[in-house]
Amino acid sequence: MKREMLLVIVSFFLMSLTAITGVYAIEETTKTITISNENADITGDGKEEEIILKGVPYQKEDAFLEKIYIEISASNGKKYTLPLESGAKAALELVDLNNDGVKDLYASVLKGGNERIVQNYSYSIRNFEQTKLNLPEPLEMDSHFLHGYKAEIKLAKTGKSYLFDLKDRQKYYKKLGLYYHGKLNEPTELTVNPYSSLQPIPVENNQVGLLGEQRITGIANADVIASVESTWVYDHGQWKLVRTVVHKERNK
Repeated sequence: MKREMLLVIVSFFLMSLTAITGVYAIEETTKTITISNENADITGDGKEEEIILKGVPYQKEDAFLEKIYIEISASNGKKYTLPLESGAKAALELVDLNNDGVKDLYASVLKGGNERIVQNYSYSIRNFEQTKLNLPEPLEMDSHFLHGYKAEIKLAKTGKSYLFDLKDRQKYYKKLGLYYHGKLNEPTELTVNPYSSLQPIPVENNQVGLLGEQRITGIANADVIASVESTWVYDHGQWKLVRTVVHKERNK
């Protein structure tokens, strides 16, 4: 009996050792990749910092990044690490978003899936102080289908309404039971998505603003009804909406 118990203990020990060895093997094959590497003055002292955007894939051949972060080697010898969310792709730009005369960090992470949602981050390292900068929130909208194969959206920020004729998709909607003889079977809202992109753009007075794009979809992600562009500028500590453009998407 003792011999049998000893064999069980030894077997368990060997299995544990194999599992531990496997963990170390995985850790050894985990590789950090450099997405971008730039040198610029982001503290305002006239000296350049090294700014590296890095990522860690889930697996060796997997394009999806489990970890994404910004690593900064400042001119005063201090190091900064700014973690971002995981995603399929990441990009980093150096632009003066808050118009204080010093370049800020602006990072974008494309999330996985068909929605193409982008998560954005902005940081200032001016005077070697790490500050997270706020970004404009996506526009709020009241949106819904109407009788007669139509849809309407109303922008809460401006109060403007936009009407869309959707007769080119009536066969699709009838087949799915959304309409019957041109009338809605039940009240149905549209889906207002977060930013699919939010990119720095030049604006007046040599300033940098942000251009956001949101998709408005119907009964599926592929059923894109409209896209709404919003242009923002940073003014007195907050983002100010300066322009909106609404585009009707054609059924392809």
